[in-house]
Amino acid sequence: MMNEELLMIPGPVPVLPRIRNAMSKPMIYHRGEEFRAMYEEIVATLKWIFQTRNDLFVLSGSGTCAMEAAMGNLVRKDTPVVSIANGKFGERLVEIGNRYSDNVTPVNFEWGSPIELEEVKAAMEEKHPQVVTMVHNETSTGILNPAEAIARLTRKYNAIFVLDCITSIGGYEVPVDDWGVDIAIVGSQKCLGAPPGLSAISVSERAWKMMLGDNDNSESRERPYYMDLIAYRDSFEKGQTPYTPALPLFFALREALEVIKEEGMAKRVERHRRLADTLRSAVTNLGLSLFPRLNDVSAYSNTVTAIEVPEWLDDAHLRGGMRERGVMVAGGQGKLKGKIFRIATMGNITEGEVSRTIQALESALRGRRREE
Repeated sequence: MMNEELLMIPGPVPVLPRIRNAMSKPMIYHRGEEFRAMYEEIVATLKWIFQTRNDLFVLSGSGTCAMEAAMGNLVRKDTPVVSIANGKFGERLVEIGNRYSDNVTPVNFEWGSPIELEEVKAAMEEKHPQVVTMVHNETSTGILNPAEAIARLTRKYNAIFVLDCITSIGGYEVPVDDWGVDIAIVGSQKCLGAPPGLSAISVSERAWKMMLGDNDNSESRERPYYMDLIAYRDSFEKGQTPYTPALPLFFALREALEVIKEEGMAKRVERHRRLADTLRSAVTNLGLSLFPRLNDVSAYSNTVTAIEVPEWLDDAHLRGGMRERGVMVAGGQGKLKGKIFRIATMGNITEGEVSRTIQALESALRGRRREE
C-alpha cells in the first residue's frame, strides 16, 4: 500500500484490501436468496448509519444518480422548489430540479460563504415551496451547512426536505429521523470507504405521499425510468432491485459496512474530527488559509478541507509537487479552479496517511520557495 499513490481527494477514497478483495467473489444470481440476504443486510446497516426507520434503497449509480432519483420522483412541472446553494453541488441540485420543474427558486450564496438562515426563511415565506433542497457537507468548498436548522424551517412550511449527505453520512452523525430529513442521500466512494458506483437513498412516508399524490400513481410517465423509486420499493419487497445490480460493488459495500460496524460510528466520527483538526492545524501552521467563511450555524468540514492557494504559488505546481511526493489532492472546481485545493480526510483514512500528506505539502511548499 505504501508504494501506491495516496488518494487524499474527496472521493474516490482509498479502499482497504479486504474491501477490494470482496469484489473478486464469484457472481451470484441477483434474483436469488443469497442476493436477498446480502441486500437486506446492507440496507439494515445503512439504516443504522442513517439513523432512520424510513425505506432505504441502494442504486447502481453514483451520488448524482440518487440526487436525480430524489428530484425526478418528487418534482413535477409546476412543483415549487427552493434550492439552497453555496457551492458546486448545491447548484447541481438546482440544475437537476430545473430539468423537472419550471418553478425552482435558487437561494444562492457565494461559494465558500455560509448559509444565512434569514435569507432562506424569506424565500420560503415568499415562494411556499413543496420541496427544499440543500447539500449538508459542500464538498466543493469544505463547509458544513446547517442541516438541522434548515430541516426545522422546512417542516414549519410543510415542505419535503431533500438533503445531500453524500460526503457527510459515515463521517458525521446524521440523525435523519430526528432532524426530519425526508430524503437523504449518500455515495459509496466517500465516507463509507467503498468503491465508486453505488449510492443509497432513504425516503420518508411524507415523501412517498408527495410522490404518489392522492392516488397510487405508480405508472406516472413523468418519473425517471431507471431511478423510479416506486419500482425500487416494490422490488425490495422481493429482496431485489428492479434492474440488474452491480454485484461486485454490492459485495464491496457489504464489506465496507462491516468495517464501519467493527469500528463503531462514535469512534468513526471522532476519528474524522481528529484527523480534520490535525490537518487544519498543520495547514494554518504552514502559513496557509482555510477557504470557507463561517457563521454561527456553519463549520469547517471534517471530511474535506478547502485551502486557499497562496498568491505566490501556482495551483498546478503545488498539487504537482505533492503528487511527485506520492500524494494526490484535489483542486478547486468551476469558478474556484486554481484558487483553492482540497484535502480529504474521509473513509478509512488513518493518522499515518494524514501525516504523510502534511509532509508532502510541507515539502512541496519548501521546494517552490527554494526555486524562487
